[in-house]
Amino acid sequence: MPKLLEVTNLTASYGSTQALFGINFSIEQGKITTILGANGAGKTTTLRALCQTVRTTGSIKIGGEEVVGRATESVVRMGVAHVPDGRGTFTGLSVEENLKLGSFTRKDKAEVARDMERMYTRFPRLKERRMQQAGTLSGGEQQMLAISRALMLRPKLLLLDEPSFGLAPLIVAEIFRIMREINKQDHVSMLLVEQNASLALDLADEAYLLETGRVAISGPCETIKNDETVRRVYLGY
Repeated sequence: MPKLLEVTNLTASYGSTQALFGINFSIEQGKITTILGANGAGKTTTLRALCQTVRTTGSIKIGGEEVVGRATESVVRMGVAHVPDGRGTFTGLSVEENLKLGSFTRKDKAEVARDMERMYTRFPRLKERRMQQAGTLSGGEQQMLAISRALMLRPKLLLLDEPSFGLAPLIVAEIFRIMREINKQDHVSMLLVEQNASLALDLADEAYLLETGRVAISGPCETIKNDETVRRVYLGY
């Protein structure tokens, strides 16, 4: 299967502090890949590097096109949508206005309207609150809105940073179920950063474990689940 994303010898730095040290990974078209690791391992930095919001060297190719050196807006136009940690919704705007903003690079207005209805079908709570300010939504609803807004771009690659953080288990289960549905039905490739290793390994196809900015272990999720270190440190059994 062709590679949608190929990352080679990627480094990333904040000023003089290096956070990633020559990491390599790839994502196949239509697959879900997860990046696991403790706080400070470089998971969020990896997503920022893909969006070019942090200083990077090495190579990042999406559909064979080089990303390194591009402006962030150009990366978005290549079909990369990012759901950052902390949700990242525009709290002063309504649910509907947030969704419209997600489609700002698109010109196909009729399809945008159809996609908005599809988001409301997938996330009925958002439809009930379509005219409500995003800042008044619950944490789970804000996460649903952040994912929906990213999907309004019709991305090739969806980047998700800690989508379960701070949410009740029932809400997390619902969001992960919908993410699996989106992947299967719409063939959207996903790169998921998640502290809840058990959830992430159940959802994803491939996993990479980062330790202090380097890939320590990688492979199919079924294999990673059975790795003794992963089980002891990240899965707790």
